[in-house]
Amino acid sequence: MKFSSLATALFIATPAAAEIYLKEQFNDDSWTDRWTESTKWKSKSEMGTWKRTTGEFYGDENDTGIQTSDNHRFYGISAALDKPYTSEAGKDLVLQYSVKLENKLDCGGAYIKLLPGGSSFDSAKFGGDAPYGIMFGPDICGASNKRTHVILHSNEKDENLLINKNIPCESNNQTHLYTLLIKSDNTFEVFVDQKSVRSGKLEDEFDFLAAKEILDPDQSKPSDWVDTETIPDPESVKPEGYDDIMPEIPDPDAKKPDDWDDEDDGEWEPPMVDNPDYDGPWTPKMIPNPDYKGPWVHPKIPNPDYKYDDEMFAVCKDSCTHIGFELWQVTAGSIFDDILVTDSLEEAQKFAQETFFAKKDGEAEMIDAAATEAYEAAKAAEGEEAFLDEMEMGMGDEF
Repeated sequence: MKFSSLATALFIATPAAAEIYLKEQFNDDSWTDRWTESTKWKSKSEMGTWKRTTGEFYGDENDTGIQTSDNHRFYGISAALDKPYTSEAGKDLVLQYSVKLENKLDCGGAYIKLLPGGSSFDSAKFGGDAPYGIMFGPDICGASNKRTHVILHSNEKDENLLINKNIPCESNNQTHLYTLLIKSDNTFEVFVDQKSVRSGKLEDEFDFLAAKEILDPDQSKPSDWVDTETIPDPESVKPEGYDDIMPEIPDPDAKKPDDWDDEDDGEWEPPMVDNPDYDGPWTPKMIPNPDYKGPWVHPKIPNPDYKYDDEMFAVCKDSCTHIGFELWQVTAGSIFDDILVTDSLEEAQKFAQETFFAKKDGEAEMIDAAATEAYEAAKAAEGEEAFLDEMEMGMGDEF
């Protein structure tokens, strides 16, 4: 069979179709057939319950997510991917979901996990100790600890590696979209509401690799090395009588009060004030040390244990098969929705337009309207209270 050169060129240039490994929108009660709560992770009294809801504010009354509903509880829930995702050369990974902290989470997690396990994955026991390939999303505790977790599994180290520099997270009561892209060229990018907030090489932002250089174990600072920059001036001498100068002296401007009675009040003494002639404890003048050599720098050598890892990106080397949330929340009310696992950033961007951006403005308008209504009600109540106070004052004058 013969192919024209044009047909061959078109075949080569055509990108592979995007693969979708999971798309979850929670828009009907069938979600409970796909998701399993972690009933054997903690005791029943410690576990919170999930419910499907639009939340108090929404952009589409028919669009729902799942919400944590009990304060001071653990939450665990997971679902199988539609098909396993396996990291391999030339294949990207995109994990995307939305979360709305409707009650403004003050302490707790709102992150998602991509999980291995296959047929041996125990959904009922899924919890904080379960292995994972990715942990991604907001984690908040107090006003100063607000971050977007990005934790990736290293196969080489068999460890979960936290990104070295914190990424801030959103903490208001509006829906926000979190997207993580991991490329097979060992780079990554994090988006919040489709705006890039961090990108770079995995080796630069995570501790996947050992240090290229280490301190030379055969070198140490010479015993005669002088790293003291200044020394006391040997010609500096304490002035005669310096120690006789007292820190405080009687106030020369103080006068004994006219009504002071020495017999009744005792002998009058003026109050003490700082002595303007006192310069503190004497110290000799410091001069440059003629023997100073500067700070000693420990020589480095190439690290014999350093080796580049071509598969840092392979967080699902043995396949990821499940997705889940395992959380502790002091203040519940977080709504999770629009979860996508794919190998195409373009597919994630398209899904974001169909979901997050389609609802974003309507939700914001509803929140603003509620805030305006609350403000007007408070203003009216304040005016009524002032009116009643004025009436009471008038009645008091009348009687």
